[in-house]
Amino acid sequence: MLFIIACAAGWYLLRPIPRNVATAPSQPSAAQTASTQTPAGAAPSASSSPSPSPAASATPTLTPNPRGPKIALIVDDCGQWVDIERGYIALPIPLTLSVLPHVHAGTQIAQEAQTAGKGVMLHLPMETISGVYPGPGEVKTSMTDAQIVAQVQDDLAQVPLARGVNNHEGSKASADPRVMRDVMQVLSQHGGLFFIDSRTNAASVGAQEATAAGIPTASRDVFLDNREDVNYTEGQLREAAAIALRTGSAIAIGHPRATTLEAVRAMIPQLQAQGITFVLVSSLTH
Repeated sequence: MLFIIACAAGWYLLRPIPRNVATAPSQPSAAQTASTQTPAGAAPSASSSPSPSPAASATPTLTPNPRGPKIALIVDDCGQWVDIERGYIALPIPLTLSVLPHVHAGTQIAQEAQTAGKGVMLHLPMETISGVYPGPGEVKTSMTDAQIVAQVQDDLAQVPLARGVNNHEGSKASADPRVMRDVMQVLSQHGGLFFIDSRTNAASVGAQEATAAGIPTASRDVFLDNREDVNYTEGQLREAAAIALRTGSAIAIGHPRATTLEAVRAMIPQLQAQGITFVLVSSLTH
């Protein structure tokens, strides 16, 4: 009897323990706790908030219509007021800087403009009716053909990055067919240069002579800043927009003035909302 009792007690003590009882979950680490828990009432941290999708965070942009109305902006007299000219270069639109020859910052600002993808032109000084001196490098009606050719060659050498030319002042010289033929002769020798007639004189023959010489050309439609006033310049930009909407394109010329830069910067989104695309002036030549 004692033997039987001893055997029964041994079996009970040595029986296998069932494994069907769930074990308690392990405690999360401190790092796991910090990444998954937020104190009640507190906004989620940046690390715990879901990241916005690219579509949700992207700023809406207007897709340019290649067949829609276009405005080309030209900034004349560049190479003298670097801070304002850099302001134009920083604008998020195509535009063209027309650089004077023989000015202290001409090479520098032309290089910065080209690097930023802006257009670069030579702003060619030409004789005025009033006798106002347009600056060094002036082309005069009293010059011989050879002198005009030499002067234009020298001025182009001052702005080697120029891909086109427009006249600075020049109300007298631009109306002289002989003078303008000599200018176009030089441009044709440089292959690929275009000419924009600033139309400082309604009697200008610049575009006419350019066409006759096979030089791509176009003419200015609007001056933006005959008055140094933001409201005035905004009005002129609206005028350029009206021309572009009516005819397909417009060329507007302004200057390195703080008021002009302010007006252009303010009007860019308004004009783009009308479906207008900003382009380099070279694209409007024909």
